[in-house]
Amino acid sequence: MNEITIGIIGLAIILLLFLTGIELGFAMILIGFLGFGYLISWQAALNLIAKDVFDVLNTYGFTVIPLFLLMGQVAFISGIAKRLFGAAHKFIGHIPGGLAIATVAGATAFKSICGSSTATAATFASVAVPEMDRYGYTRKLSTGIVASVGTLGVLLPPSVFLIIFGIITDQSIGRLFLSGIFPGLLIAFFFVIIIYAWCKIYPDNAPRSPKFTWAERFRSLPEVIWVVIIFALVIGGILQGFFTPTEAGSIGTFLVLILTIGKRDLNFRGLLKSIGESVTTTCMILTLIAGSTVLGHFIAVTKIPMVAADWIASLPLAPCIVMILIGIVYLIGGSFIDDLAFMILATPIFYPAIERLGYNPLWFGIMTGITVMVGVVVPPVAINVFVVKQITKTPFGVIYAGVYPFLISLVVAAALLFIFPQIATWLPGVLAPGLPTK
Repeated sequence: MNEITIGIIGLAIILLLFLTGIELGFAMILIGFLGFGYLISWQAALNLIAKDVFDVLNTYGFTVIPLFLLMGQVAFISGIAKRLFGAAHKFIGHIPGGLAIATVAGATAFKSICGSSTATAATFASVAVPEMDRYGYTRKLSTGIVASVGTLGVLLPPSVFLIIFGIITDQSIGRLFLSGIFPGLLIAFFFVIIIYAWCKIYPDNAPRSPKFTWAERFRSLPEVIWVVIIFALVIGGILQGFFTPTEAGSIGTFLVLILTIGKRDLNFRGLLKSIGESVTTTCMILTLIAGSTVLGHFIAVTKIPMVAADWIASLPLAPCIVMILIGIVYLIGGSFIDDLAFMILATPIFYPAIERLGYNPLWFGIMTGITVMVGVVVPPVAINVFVVKQITKTPFGVIYAGVYPFLISLVVAAALLFIFPQIATWLPGVLAPGLPTK
């Protein structure tokens, strides 16, 4: 067998191993070791594992992951999301679908300090759904929007997805953060339109809440202002070159800690829980990256990325059709494997082809992010739906029925990005044209 055949067999075995329940990171390390050893030498394969795993754990750039995760976990446990939702409720709760729209507004603000989609879904499942229950909202609408709005964390900074994509493709994390702002806000705006239309057609699904006074509204604004300040310092500091993404994560985490401790929203037990959750998630992500690195060296030896890039570039199809096909592969793969894990697995294979076709790497990162947003709310591996179901005890069928209308937003946003890629590329081109990678 030639190298390409061995590489294809190795990738197929990885998928089979995943179906047995083994963690994908370990499966990639195993197949990468066996494949590299078979093609090169077993001694070289042993050296490869030792070097790749050590390099991943010893890379300064990866420290940004636990820091932004810790910032989000502290915000999650301390109740910041609850106050953001309360502020949005006071301003727009009285309009049709106001509490659902307040969920979108609160989650969008919360995403500015929390990079985890599941944490956002869990938070608003605990905060927003009971409040919508109290006013008589249908569970179809309330759980559907909570599961959907959690996906905004894939695009809105500080996004863990964009951080990892930037590391894998050697792109500027700051520029990727900027690329995700307009598309993320656009999708949030589409969510609001769908909610408003839903509630105009079926007003009984979302009774209006009482109208608050302007004095009550203004009293809720300091919570929003503090979050805006932290976001501006973290993202603005990266863009102005005042500090690296890792330093930004440290500063953001410190500011959130000061804010929550100052308001006495975080006790020692909550801090320990935040650290534990962050460490657990970081270990999972670093294992995936280490596995991807080992597997990547095996795949490089098989020359699959180069052959795939040449083959894809030579297809008698328009580049946009090729990109759609690649997007479908991400969607299908993410339907059976955790979307973040599949992105780490597939991106090193497809990225050379994207470069060969002349697509902007920032734009490709956002398009890939949208496929991940779809994956976290559609079966069978719909992590956000599982989280909402676990917290609200709502049947899967009801949640999925509520999610499907909001998928329209993702489809429309993807179509607009195809037609107008400047939606993703204009802001980094204006604010950070010379920002270096990493």
